[in-house]
Amino acid sequence: MKIGIVCYPTFGGSGVVATELGIELSKKGHEIHFITYSQPVRLDALSSNLHYHEVNVPDYPLFKYEPYELALSSKLYDVISKYEIDVLHVHYAIPHAYAAYMAKKILNENGYEIPIVTTLHGTDITLVGNHPFYKPAVTFSINKSDIVTCVSKSLMEDTRQFFGIEREIKVIPNFIDIDKYSALHNTCEKNVIAQGDEKIIVHISNFRPLKRIIDVIKIFEKINTKIDSKLIMVGDGPEKKKAKDYLRKNNLKNRVIFVGKTNEVDQILCSSDLFLLPSEKESFGLAALEAMALKVPVVSTNTGGLPELNINGNSGYTSDIGDIDSMALNAIKILSDKSLKKKYRSQAFENAKKYDIKKIIPLYEKVYDEALNIS
Repeated sequence: MKIGIVCYPTFGGSGVVATELGIELSKKGHEIHFITYSQPVRLDALSSNLHYHEVNVPDYPLFKYEPYELALSSKLYDVISKYEIDVLHVHYAIPHAYAAYMAKKILNENGYEIPIVTTLHGTDITLVGNHPFYKPAVTFSINKSDIVTCVSKSLMEDTRQFFGIEREIKVIPNFIDIDKYSALHNTCEKNVIAQGDEKIIVHISNFRPLKRIIDVIKIFEKINTKIDSKLIMVGDGPEKKKAKDYLRKNNLKNRVIFVGKTNEVDQILCSSDLFLLPSEKESFGLAALEAMALKVPVVSTNTGGLPELNINGNSGYTSDIGDIDSMALNAIKILSDKSLKKKYRSQAFENAKKYDIKKIIPLYEKVYDEALNIS
């Protein structure tokens, strides 16, 4: 099957999932064509079954902003026509499904049928929550897709509520390659950052306000009064300066390490004792899944798809948004009890196995077959 994939080529969860999906599909013999504005960060090498097509946005003096949707629609038309793509899989309703529908209509005019599969990752919902004027475009894009999937039951329910969608939305969760993580278990070493019996706590995100970065630090602050520990902050974003200001004012600078965007995430998680994710919104929580796959217990909020992934009292604990005291107490409970920590490490890994890529890929292949039958 020839499959076109449209995604954001970034470190974000949706970009990672879309890229890993394409790579795995190519290993199974499918011909994959990534269509986006730069090569996806996880796409290290191309092959006979793995292709990348760059979307170039011409500089139009007439426009104040570059018309990416127009450029993407045109590129989709070119790639689909030239390579005779069977199915187009787009990640995010806006702008990708919107642009895909325009390309589809142009192709229809030329006698070419192409089904569109749209996967919602969550920002589609929060975008409309912050900017209601996008609602008609998002609703239109969802309804005009041949098949719609989303990454959690929570996101499916939110989509139905916010947009009044009555059509079927299939839940296909995010995934990981469990074999890759299993291979790392025996090579994990005590983090070189840790001194003596220090515990290593990790947070990974894009540092946007909804990730509640200050909550991360306040939770760690409470943990550190009971347990000698260090906090590693992986990622970058708008809340970083605010976080550093808080650390400086509260004399925590030497206890918290910012490593920025890095390709060493697996190595950092591998030698960690706990993962913190006190997000305000989280449609799935891919970073938490990666931590669980490396036997790291998770303390998180119970928002969105997180309680579907991080089972309270099993792989870690979940608490209400903003309940810093509860999350700190749960973290201390795990870190201070070796037998409990060992139990949660094992259970976190067992939960992560449910999301193995080998179990999820066939679900997408089935969706592609259904989409072809629709068209």
